[in-house]
This record gives sequence, C-alpha cells and structure tokens, in this order.
Amino acid sequence: QLVESGGASVQAGGSLRLSCAVTGSTYSSNCVGWFRQLPGKEREGVAAIFTGGPITYYVDSVKGRFTVSQDNAKNILYLQMDSLKPEDTATYYCAARTGHRLSCHLGADFGYWGQGTQVTVS
Repeated sequence: QLVESGGASVQAGGSLRLSCAVTGSTYSSNCVGWFRQLPGKEREGVAAIFTGGPITYYVDSVKGRFTVSQDNAKNILYLQMDSLKPEDTATYYCAARTGHRLSCHLGADFGYWGQGTQVTVS
C-alpha cells in the first residue's frame, strides 16, 4: 500500500515536500515513481528513484527544482518541490514496482499506486 501526504496550496516560488509511505505488499518495491495529473489530462511522470542505488530520474520540466529521496529506516519516499510554478498544480501520485534498475523509469509499468495528494500553486 502506498500513502501520499504533504499536498497543499502554496504561492508561486514556494516549496512543498510530498511523502509516500510504502507499506504492506509494496514493501519490497525497489522503484518508486512520482506522477501528476490534472482533470481531463494525461498523467505525467515527474521523477523516479531506484532505491537500490539510489538512482534518480527527473522529467526536464522539474530538473533542478524537484528532488526525490528516500528514508530507508522509515520506508518513506519524498518529493521535495522547490521554486514551484502554477503549472505544477496537479494531483500527485506515487507508484511502486519491483525490478531491475534498468526497468525503473517513468515509462515503466507501475503496479501499485497511492490515492494522490493535491498540490495547488497560485
């Protein structure tokens, strides 16, 4: 099970840190992705982390602004979002999968998804 938290409304230029708690059957997952979606629009991959490295991946639009990290002791993944822009507004989801590090990318098939957390930047 994946549980996101940390979404909020912030002003442009502000920061937020999203959390994704990995529990239960997803505990052994070694690849976690962050995605976002606006109503009526396609889901967009934002960042991913292969926890065995760790190795991180980012979509160009968030490079230098977003940072994905992990707390192995707590089994929580984080998405630190800085210099937020209005176009970052979306529902953010974390997703998990297990596989080789080469299969850990934003186009992979993630079998587990969280419920989402809303981020609004104005």
